[in-house]
Amino acid sequence: MDSYTLNMKAFKILIMILAISVALYEQVSADKNIYIMVIAIAVFMYGMMQLSAKTPSKNQEKEEQDVE
Repeated sequence: MDSYTLNMKAFKILIMILAISVALYEQVSADKNIYIMVIAIAVFMYGMMQLSAKTPSKNQEKEEQDVE
């Protein structure tokens, strides 16, 4: 992998950690702001989607063999 890809992956992980930290902080605070929690969770889920998009499926080899 090149340097740019590794930097972007590290940046996405950092943003996800920050988003889930904000969501957890809002959860335990006395005056909860639901909008901040929803936005933080949405950012976290989007980051997970982006990071897991490159992960191959367990059945990918099977599917490739079926095509041949």
